[in-house]
Amino acid sequence: MTGSTKYEGLEVGYNVPALPGMDEADIQTPCLVLDLDALERNIRKMGDYAKAHNMRHRVHGKMHKSVDVAKLQEELGGSVGVCCQKVSEAEVFARGGIKDILVSNQVRDAAKIDRLARLPNWGARTIVCVDDIANVADLSAGAVKHGNEIECLIEIDCGAGRCGVTTTPEVIEIAKAIIASEGLKFTGIQAYQGAMQHIDSYEGRKEKLDIAIAMVKDAVEGLKAEGIECELVSGGGTGSYYFESNSGVYNELQCGSYAFMDADYGRILDKDGKRIDQGEWENAMFILTSVMSHAKADKAICDAGLKAQSVDSGLPFIYGRDDVEYIKCSDEHGVISDPDGVLAINEKLKLVPGHCDPTANVHDWYVGVRNGKVETLWPVSARGKAY
Repeated sequence: MTGSTKYEGLEVGYNVPALPGMDEADIQTPCLVLDLDALERNIRKMGDYAKAHNMRHRVHGKMHKSVDVAKLQEELGGSVGVCCQKVSEAEVFARGGIKDILVSNQVRDAAKIDRLARLPNWGARTIVCVDDIANVADLSAGAVKHGNEIECLIEIDCGAGRCGVTTTPEVIEIAKAIIASEGLKFTGIQAYQGAMQHIDSYEGRKEKLDIAIAMVKDAVEGLKAEGIECELVSGGGTGSYYFESNSGVYNELQCGSYAFMDADYGRILDKDGKRIDQGEWENAMFILTSVMSHAKADKAICDAGLKAQSVDSGLPFIYGRDDVEYIKCSDEHGVISDPDGVLAINEKLKLVPGHCDPTANVHDWYVGVRNGKVETLWPVSARGKAY
């Protein structure tokens, strides 16, 4: 949809929270608001970093689930594509025009493999993670059926304790099976240390990454001894990208949350002991909420409760305010401590969610704001794509 027809049929307050041209003060709440200036600065900053360190940056689509944000990351940050966690999510990005897609997860179900094998029909380079030699034959059959190529990264469990193999001989065995299989290409290694991304201390994160990097180096050297080269060694997140990019073995980053930031990531410390949301990255995504009740003198009630956010990583904080605090939530309400009674009915507040990824997944739209005006409206394209 283009031009004046793009927003045809969308009604503010019914199926969208705002439309371009509106004043920021008139946005319907609760909804997700993007500070476009901050978002663009974050994207450019990571892009400049990746380029300066000769790293590919494959952004994490599961964070924002938005084709529009992914394209902005390509345009402003030079990202090479996206990584996704589910096939349906990957298909949204492929249909949306993203040309390099990694499903950074295992795909085992026959129907899902069939859909994975059709992603190249949308013009997308298609890569998937493997951690079991038994998976190889099924992936090969899917690729052959559709006359396409599926690239494979062998996932190493480098500390997260979830998926992935743990020894170099396993990596070599699976790599040889992939190389010998029709329709498949061995492309390299997936090694993302997710468990350490939120360790507060810089040194604590480095300690975990040192172990991961040693495992990856051993696997790469073991493959090389067998005459097998890795085109990609992929991993790295917002809490660790500086370790992987200086490791001498990784050549692709998978940072996601840097673009939006959230309360949980914001608490971790950089090498100088400073919170990363106070210099390294800016908060760019907010839950916009309105005060709907102040019947209790010391408490304000807002309209952003559990259905507007994820609290798995803690409650949100109120951006730019230290006189009020979000202290509790239920399905439809948030409770704000307001000891001095400073908040007014219908006053709008910006909440920084505890965890941006699952928060994005409970909304249909992003409202992009600049200079007090709504500039754009983007759908959360892959919302609910969990299969």
